[in-house]
Amino acid sequence: MILSLLVLLSGPICLPAAESPSPPNVLLIMTDDMGWSDLHCQGNAKLHTPNIDALAGQGVRFTDAYAAAPVCSPTRAALITGLAPARLNITQHGADGPQFWPEDRAIQPPPADHILKHETVTLAERLHGVGYHTGFFGKWHLSGTSVRKNDPSTGGPGFYPDRHGFEINIGGCGFGGPPTYFDPYRIPTIQPRKDGEYLTDRLADEAISWMRLSKDRPMFVCLWTYNPHYPFEAPRKLVQRYKGREGRGLKNPVYGGQIEATDRAVGRVLAEVDRLGIADRTVVIFTSDNGGWAGATDNHPLRSGKGDLYEGGIRVPLIIRWPGITRPGSIVKTPVISMDLTATVLDVAGVKLAEADILDGRSLRPLLTGQQTKRRSLFFHYPHFAWHKSNRPGAAIRDGDHKLILRFDDNSIELYDLARDIGERNNLAKEKTVLGKVLRTRLDAWLATTGARRPTLRK
Repeated sequence: MILSLLVLLSGPICLPAAESPSPPNVLLIMTDDMGWSDLHCQGNAKLHTPNIDALAGQGVRFTDAYAAAPVCSPTRAALITGLAPARLNITQHGADGPQFWPEDRAIQPPPADHILKHETVTLAERLHGVGYHTGFFGKWHLSGTSVRKNDPSTGGPGFYPDRHGFEINIGGCGFGGPPTYFDPYRIPTIQPRKDGEYLTDRLADEAISWMRLSKDRPMFVCLWTYNPHYPFEAPRKLVQRYKGREGRGLKNPVYGGQIEATDRAVGRVLAEVDRLGIADRTVVIFTSDNGGWAGATDNHPLRSGKGDLYEGGIRVPLIIRWPGITRPGSIVKTPVISMDLTATVLDVAGVKLAEADILDGRSLRPLLTGQQTKRRSLFFHYPHFAWHKSNRPGAAIRDGDHKLILRFDDNSIELYDLARDIGERNNLAKEKTVLGKVLRTRLDAWLATTGARRPTLRK
């Protein structure tokens, strides 16, 4: 026995390798058409959003965050891939067509895709490849509506989230809005459960149930609510809270109910993160896919709304809570864009891209830790008419405090100083001609680099 012990002691000592800590969970919440001014913590005293406000108090709130586009599908595609809508050629909300084109238009919008191709790698695919559970709950609007399962020209179920890297898909399909917010929803990827149940509550339930079953590995959870998109429907009790309060900050009591219902669902999911004991290793990102529709909400002090390149169409709420990284209650004024969220999630998960991979965003980690970073230009491309037909197709660049909009119908530019004129009322194009030329040159170069398609003169 002594000899055996000597042999054992003299041999190599093999200890189990220390396990690397699991990367954090990611809960990515994106609302639909929620405007920059649609939260209490953003200064709207008419709306009740205590859960999202609390999240802002626990993390970082961005004052100058932008959606990649002024309409939904392009931003969704950009966020799930990290590529600018112009590069993807997904630049319109669904399939473009004559129903959006004014009869007296001088230009013809370019052809655009509205289905996310399988050749494009998604965040879900990248994270699933490194061991994440991946779950999708809510609005997708990147698959078209054909019943043929794998037709790249018409889309359909073959392009749903579960064909783009998600293990589960509840609610994601080709719909831009639900037929109704009350069960039965008539959404092909949600089975009826309880007559009259509210859709946003149902999506929160589904996300919670899935998280309980999937917490054995890091989770990537996309809760992309249909709310507060059309149709305007909300639980009666919530609507009653806002009746008689219409005015600045609230156009419609039903819309107020939709915002509060969204906040309620977000609160339930965040409470479950706490209950599961994973809050200290869960990164939470909250944002919107574009600005609020001016027909439904008050975007004051911003100009215009969804479907327009003015601030009301592209500036959105953004809150990030990253335990151990973010400083509670801090505010960042540096301009950021949807693709930065993609880069941030990849950073969270420790995913390294190949040199050949393109990413049109950068990780927000430095800003989240309070560091100052060099400002860079943000670009936007919307060469279409929105469904309301009241916009002018164009492209835009934000550089520092200045923003230039290029109008495709007459090749004119608008130039604004957002630090002094957040409402974009004073066009400086004739006063600051040198700056206008510089920004126009940068914008044209970006459009060329991304292969952005422009409208043509109507024949």
